[in-house]
Amino acid sequence: MSSIKDQSLAPQGRLNLEIAEKRMGALMKVRERFAKEKPFKGLTIGMALHVTKETGILVRALRDGGAYVAITGCNPLSTQDDVAAALAQEKGVSVWAYKGESTKDYYKYLNEVIKTRPHITIDDGCDLVTEIHRKHPALLKSLLGGCEETTTGIIRLLAMERDKALKIPMIAVNDNKTKHLMDNYYGTGQSTFDGILRSTNLLIAGKIVVVLGYGSCGKGVAMRAKGLGAQVIVTEVDNFAALQAAMDGHRVMKMEEASGIGDLFITVTGNLRVIRPEHMKKMKDGSVLANSGHFDCEIDLAGLKKMSRKKRRVRHYLDEYQMPSGRVIYVAGEGRLVNLASAEGHPSEVMSLSFCGQALACEYLVKHRGKLKPGVITLPPQIDDYISGLQLKAMGMHIDTLTAEQKKYLASWEEGT
Repeated sequence: MSSIKDQSLAPQGRLNLEIAEKRMGALMKVRERFAKEKPFKGLTIGMALHVTKETGILVRALRDGGAYVAITGCNPLSTQDDVAAALAQEKGVSVWAYKGESTKDYYKYLNEVIKTRPHITIDDGCDLVTEIHRKHPALLKSLLGGCEETTTGIIRLLAMERDKALKIPMIAVNDNKTKHLMDNYYGTGQSTFDGILRSTNLLIAGKIVVVLGYGSCGKGVAMRAKGLGAQVIVTEVDNFAALQAAMDGHRVMKMEEASGIGDLFITVTGNLRVIRPEHMKKMKDGSVLANSGHFDCEIDLAGLKKMSRKKRRVRHYLDEYQMPSGRVIYVAGEGRLVNLASAEGHPSEVMSLSFCGQALACEYLVKHRGKLKPGVITLPPQIDDYISGLQLKAMGMHIDTLTAEQKKYLASWEEGT
């Protein structure tokens, strides 16, 4: 039932999955418990996630917990073909994904997952849930609910909720502290530069890096840019986020001004066309554009193509656009998620936290079957605390506990100065 690029890649995929398991201790503990308790026995879980070695360990955890797992990619360039091949050989798993999917195949594969009639969905970007709501409303009755991985998907879900279009409970896994304050911050920061460096081999030290957006992902990208020796400029539309950037030591200005100053531009806004032709016209010769937002709409590639006289692929996922003036602008990763298009995505350690959240969110939906109303739901803070504890143990770290006296003090209002 699977559709992948090359089955002969499976041995390398198994090796990569083996390495990921060694680095995902927290998720492995959850998987171990699931294997004993079988919380998903008789259920099908449909997934639209980046098909990476880390996702593969989540797939195994859910499968070992009794689920049949059907998975496809959530971005045309994010699949690791060796991992897809390895997973396709495992019992209880079906995979439809390959790196470089056409738009036609992308939606065809989403619908292959939908054909399995999942009881729970796991999304990264909300395309799977949106497709079900638009074209397969009859399936909504049998859905216990779903889980959403990323900021962009949460934005879409909240819009559906406002429009009263959301018909099932959806857990905002991205809102876990162990997700957006870890994956988005530490993961996006490191993996974005991994992708940019693989595509460009650019020296970051001494460059002016413009970070568009200062949410959790933007903060992580700016931190890594500064650590690599860059001068950082942040552009924002939110007053408080801009203030935070300034207090963190970054320059803050409008994109109109930053476009003529920067050497490397990185978009992490979750919005569309934040880099437009009027900005590109001011950019220096050799400027590099990269996107780490979920969809490939943040850089106006159609506008760039229209204003250029020639486009050519010059390096691994690095396209050069030649302007009539002789200037060139480079785009890494085709304007898609550069950390996955040009590299391997977030490191396993940080994805262990995110995917503990996904696994436990699925369990939460099962435990609360029939009790949750349609809408966007945040998991209880105790689950975040539990995940953090698992990760600390995996890292060989231990923390203190409150004494009885301290617990009493914190619970009282009567003791003061």
